[in-house]
Amino acid sequence: MKVLKFGGTSVGSSKNINNVISILENYAKKDRVVCVVSAVGGITDKLLLAGKQAQNKDTTYIDTFNLIKDIHFNIINELNFDKSSSIIAFIDEKLNALKSLLDGIFLINELSPKTSDKLVSFGELLSSYIIAETMKNRGLSSDCKNSQELIVTNSNFTKAEVDYTVTNKNLQTYFNTALQQITILPGFIAKSKIGEQTTLGRGGSDFTAAIVAAALKVEQLEIWTDVSGMFTTNPKLVKQAYPIEKISYQEAMELSHFGAKVLYPPTVQPVLDLNIPIHIKNTLEPEAAGTVISNEETRSSSPVKGISNIGNIALITLQGSGMIGIPGFSKRLFETLSQEKINVILITQASSEHSICLGIDENDAELAQTAIDATFENEIALHKIDPIIVEKDLSIIALVGDNMKNHQGISGKMFSSLGKNNINIRAIAQGASEKNISAVILQSDVKKALNTLHEQFFETKTKQLNIFITGVGNVGEKLVEQIKQQRKYLKENLKINLRIAGLSNSRKMIFSEEGIDLSNWKEQLENGEQATLDGFFENTKTLNLRNSIFVDVTANKDVAGLYEKYLRQSIGVVACNKIACSSDYENYKLLKRLSLKYNAPYLFETNVGAGLPIIDTLSNLIASGDKITSIHAVLSGSLNFVFNNFNDTTKFYDVVKQAAAEGYTEPDPRIDLSGVDVARKILILARESGVEMNLENIENTPFLSDSGMKSDSVDDFYQTLIKDEAHYQGLYASAKAKDCQLKYVAQFNDGKASVSLQEIPNDHPFYNLKGKDNIVMFYTQRYPEQPMIIKGAGAGADVTASGLFADIIRIGND
Repeated sequence: MKVLKFGGTSVGSSKNINNVISILENYAKKDRVVCVVSAVGGITDKLLLAGKQAQNKDTTYIDTFNLIKDIHFNIINELNFDKSSSIIAFIDEKLNALKSLLDGIFLINELSPKTSDKLVSFGELLSSYIIAETMKNRGLSSDCKNSQELIVTNSNFTKAEVDYTVTNKNLQTYFNTALQQITILPGFIAKSKIGEQTTLGRGGSDFTAAIVAAALKVEQLEIWTDVSGMFTTNPKLVKQAYPIEKISYQEAMELSHFGAKVLYPPTVQPVLDLNIPIHIKNTLEPEAAGTVISNEETRSSSPVKGISNIGNIALITLQGSGMIGIPGFSKRLFETLSQEKINVILITQASSEHSICLGIDENDAELAQTAIDATFENEIALHKIDPIIVEKDLSIIALVGDNMKNHQGISGKMFSSLGKNNINIRAIAQGASEKNISAVILQSDVKKALNTLHEQFFETKTKQLNIFITGVGNVGEKLVEQIKQQRKYLKENLKINLRIAGLSNSRKMIFSEEGIDLSNWKEQLENGEQATLDGFFENTKTLNLRNSIFVDVTANKDVAGLYEKYLRQSIGVVACNKIACSSDYENYKLLKRLSLKYNAPYLFETNVGAGLPIIDTLSNLIASGDKITSIHAVLSGSLNFVFNNFNDTTKFYDVVKQAAAEGYTEPDPRIDLSGVDVARKILILARESGVEMNLENIENTPFLSDSGMKSDSVDDFYQTLIKDEAHYQGLYASAKAKDCQLKYVAQFNDGKASVSLQEIPNDHPFYNLKGKDNIVMFYTQRYPEQPMIIKGAGAGADVTASGLFADIIRIGND
């Protein structure tokens, strides 16, 4: 004998009913089959709605009734019954009875639990008859048996208790004599000992199937639904979730209690008592393995079997110094909630006895607050305890697994990974069995939390990074293309799943929670929404994706001013924009502190030397205990390019224009040629060396002409270059006469820094610096005479983009 149960979705359409019949037909070839069915999907809710409408004298109950009628007749028509078939007469008879019941409720303005049970029973009676008659119509050995004639209960309407002695005897007697190969039973419904219609409460169809399976002592109970078993977590929120092949009863009940909708724990108690396994299967994918729930010990590479959550939670806190050492507070608190029939989902109490926190359904929060305040009115008036604190819009997430108790560090990994993603934990609960670790978090953080924990405990240590890029000009475009090219390599070799979730230029911005398709990102951006800096931040914040990184590929002061807001949201920042790190020292230190406080990386390697590992090397020297004594550097690839290409046969204007055209200068070349850009870079190196310094402390000796320094716009500046050509030729001539090269040099010595154009002799390491190369010489206590030298291309879109990319990868490897 096989016992199968099909839920509302499985019988929710003619197509799905055909799938059910196909499954039953295959099973019936080998064994007799008992099939328990729910009402057609959504019908129970519609029946209750119609009842409420009728009770409230709302005539729209007729519309709801007609909708129920149409749904059933549409299914019958699609199943190709003859219009003269007996099924039409039966369904008409049942629907007329339903209409009469609703009319009665409307007339007497009353809907008692007893009447409610009679009302909702129509759903299962209709669906079971339709399925049985369809099978008969197709020549299968099938019949429908009314469960109300077999399952006997007390008169506790809406949640009746089963009389197992009578019920088991009825079931055994009936199936010992039944001749049909397939028996269809309506789930959920029963009758009391005196013949009143009753229902078995939430999960009632599962309960019916479990009662039948236990009475007949079958080898396994199969519950068919619309998903392929119990998943590691909610697959609607976590795409990487997958079905659990085997799970224990205890694990299944923990997961179900905390939101897994596949199974309602109390309903399977009859089979649990007899150790009958439960197999969860998918009606829409009958070949899928599904999940087997049993007492058999299961082995898994992960001690965590699943992650679940309950939404719409309110946290009730009773606290006060008057509670300490005084017995009875907990008893009175729980008695109060019990009297109001309020279910407590989670409990946690501080060892100081100063507070007790309870998680309850948010819908019960106001009732709970009123009742508890009344109970403790005297203590509140005497200031022994505080008025009840109620927090809403919360959710409980839970790690579940039988083997968690044998593994150290599970809770540490859980809370650490949540903390790194700015997910605040309001309360924690863990039983002594260690099969469940629960935490209360904001409802808005649930999706990020589930994805973060699933990545931590179930995925092959692949870390997903969600990138938001502002500034997709020359450098930004190169960065996007590099990411597009290397995504597969990063995933396969570094276990980093890199997705660009947001892009913006000065005009448009686009976002995608699942990652932007990089094959046509330019077209998407062109058709995006209007870009604003605050809008980009708000979208990034609202998406609330784990391991989010904001990448600033601009030279914009306003963008740099937003770093603080990103870091406070635990969103990492990667920047080639030098403004933030060279701003006021207090702001520089603030950003550093926020990075540590909110576990948000703040990397800016490309601030100095584009893709060269200058800041990283400096940081490692300092971290290892070395001390910087002086720094000598050529830090402007653009200025090096300019002076390497400028001579007495070229014009200074033409060389600067060429540098700008090839992307070696900032959009405003005055930033480079005035020395401000180099001053910012040496300032950053000085600060990273541990010195407190601001930009105005750096001595900057300009080489531009007076008119160039005073120009009002970029166009005016270029005109001064043409007009003052003799000035620049004079600089070149002076250096050539001494057999020197012109190099713009940054220096840091004894806590002081300077930048200036210098004539470099032919025996100096800077002399042969070619093209757009940078060079940095670190003199330290460990390198007092022969400096540590870093040399290479220090400007250009490709190398700057690669430097940003390297910072992103550093975060991924952290």
